[in-house]
Amino acid sequence: MITMYQASVPPCLRTLEALSAVLDKAAAHCEARKIEPAALLLDRLYPDMFTFTRQVQIATDSAKLGCARLAGVTPPSDPDTESSFPELKQRLAKTIAFLKTLTPEQMEGSETKEIVIPMRDTKLHLPGLAYLQGLALPNLYFHASTAFGLLRHNGVEIGKRDFLGALSTEPAASR
Repeated sequence: MITMYQASVPPCLRTLEALSAVLDKAAAHCEARKIEPAALLLDRLYPDMFTFTRQVQIATDSAKLGCARLAGVTPPSDPDTESSFPELKQRLAKTIAFLKTLTPEQMEGSETKEIVIPMRDTKLHLPGLAYLQGLALPNLYFHASTAFGLLRHNGVEIGKRDFLGALSTEPAASR
C-alpha cells in the first residue's frame, strides 16, 4: 500500500529537481544565443496568463504548501521577488530542502485529515487524499508543465525526459 508520504513528497521532489535542471539549460540557452534572460523570465503563453517566473513560484508554492498541509507543519514563506534564473534556482533549492525535512510519520493518517484551503471568498474543506490527488499535485504539474512549455516554445532544447527528471529506484523514505 502506498503511503501519503510516498504519494506526495517524492513526486514533488522529482518535479522541482527537474525544473531546477531545466533552469540551467535556459540560462545556458540565453548565454549561448546572447538573449537577455528577461525575455524568457517574463514570457507568458497568453496575455492573461502568468509569466515564466510566476509559474516557477507557484510550482514551488504548490509543492511546499501541499506537503506541509498534509504533514501539519508551517512551510517556509517566500516573498515572490525572484527576477533571475539564479534566484529561481535558489527558491527551488529552498523548497526542495524543506520537502526533505518532512517524514513519513508526519503524514500518517493524513489521507482522511481535513485540509482547509482558503479561497478568495470562502474556504474549501477536503480530506487529505482528495486534496493531494485533486488539487495539490495537479496544481504543481500544471505550473511546472507551463514553465517547461514556455522554455521549449522559446527554443530551449528540452523534452519529456527533462520534464520527467531522474527516475529513482530508491525507497521514498530514503530520498
